[in-house]
Amino acid sequence: MEENQEKHWSEMSKSELIEDFRKSKEDPKYFIRRYIKIIHQLRGEICFDLYPFQERIIDDLQDNRFNIIRKFRQAGITTLACAYGLWIALFQSNKTIPILSIGDTESTEVLARIKLMYDELPPHYKPGLTKSTEHALFLGNGSKILSRPSKKTSGRSLSGYLLIIDEAAFIENIDDIWAAVYPIISTGGRVFIISTVNGTGNWYYDTYTRAKEETNEFNAIDIHWKEHPEYWYNSKYDDLYKECMSLDKKYNVNTWLDITQSNIGNKRWLQEYEMEFLGTGETFIDGGILRELSKRVSEDYYIKYNNRMRVWKDPDPNYEYAIGVDVSLGRNRDYSAFHIINLYNGEQVAEFYSNKTPINELAEILNREAVLYNTAYVLIERNTIGNNLIDWLYNILEYENLWCDEKGDFGFQITTRNRESLLASLEEAIRTNVVKITSERTVKELLTFVVNERGKAEADRGNHDDLVSSLSLAVYGLNTLIEDSLIEHESIPHKESKPLVPTSTNKAKLHTSFGGITEEDLKWLMK
Repeated sequence: MEENQEKHWSEMSKSELIEDFRKSKEDPKYFIRRYIKIIHQLRGEICFDLYPFQERIIDDLQDNRFNIIRKFRQAGITTLACAYGLWIALFQSNKTIPILSIGDTESTEVLARIKLMYDELPPHYKPGLTKSTEHALFLGNGSKILSRPSKKTSGRSLSGYLLIIDEAAFIENIDDIWAAVYPIISTGGRVFIISTVNGTGNWYYDTYTRAKEETNEFNAIDIHWKEHPEYWYNSKYDDLYKECMSLDKKYNVNTWLDITQSNIGNKRWLQEYEMEFLGTGETFIDGGILRELSKRVSEDYYIKYNNRMRVWKDPDPNYEYAIGVDVSLGRNRDYSAFHIINLYNGEQVAEFYSNKTPINELAEILNREAVLYNTAYVLIERNTIGNNLIDWLYNILEYENLWCDEKGDFGFQITTRNRESLLASLEEAIRTNVVKITSERTVKELLTFVVNERGKAEADRGNHDDLVSSLSLAVYGLNTLIEDSLIEHESIPHKESKPLVPTSTNKAKLHTSFGGITEEDLKWLMK
């Protein structure tokens, strides 16, 4: 530490004060360490002595206009952002620093921190206040700091030099706010997005993911709780701490880790400290299962129909297949989707997904693929537009291996009651590995398929569930058709899968055609 850093400002000479001011203006880390005061939960008011990971964040803020951070709980990043924002407001004239928080309580608390920092500064660092409210701090140099709660109209009033958005993953309308504020920010402003994770399917997740993929202008910053000395360090065990750190082993001298995990539970631990995106929201499928599914997806496929269909495995003449179909109008809204599932081992071998395919073209594609996959069983959701697809397939294209319900009607009528049963069967099939998903698109839909506040499973806001719906129909067909199958599959060695154990006792009627042999004929042959 340099000599003048050890002196109190009141003991400095004029030349030392000038040099000290110059360093503070040029280096935010120097200024924050020396002059910013914060409230520590245990030690009260203390100097903001930056940790190494906090210094690294400031360097990123200095080097990049757009920054998004994925943080652990209680990392001190909001306080760091307040200090950095105050530094800009003090040393640059006519700069506006808007800060967006989840609600009014959070926004007033954030500005209270900044007011404390300002009040504790030496007098020659204060440009004076022209106005001070619960949500605004106006400085004598023309700069101002505005702290606002999130609401739909927030984006219209958040223009400024540095926009700070705190806990962005928990702000419901953040995508609308960002769309409103970006045109102003894009002309030269800077952005700092702060949040712990909150599952997938939200603006924060999408923006962070694209930053990691380097497909947007954001700089992604990752910090981990192990970087925080107060979670790891205890001076009583200084030598042991250094030894453990040098060996890159877990330091578990105190019981903070065990206590925290047991008190908040594994799911919250993953979200608040391990910063896991997968399954940390209220997803319908368990988070651990979703993480495993994400590891198993395969990019070893080829495409058909202008990238609308992905094929992992071509049809095998020894196997039977089922196709679950969810239908849309094909007008850029919801998607038409279908899955082709191997009835022998539960593998997803192909997938179709499009929101631009009209019913007649979808029928032709389905007919072609169903015939190709050994005249596959086709289960179509017949709600609304599904009946049109059934009509095209059966009456015009004369495809006969369509699913019938117990009344002999083609297709599957989904109701509120049987929808829950379908989804429960889907969850069980995924959990028990009866169905084996290979598609990244399907897994991503499962990641955003959540249980809402009313307890209903549905696509999260701004997302789709067409692949989930079609997969649930395919799984229903898989469970039921294997139970009803009267011809044993040829015994073929399979390294990855085992023959399925029947899981359903339902006896749905099938409209089948096997070269003129009917279902009754097969029963007679088996006697």
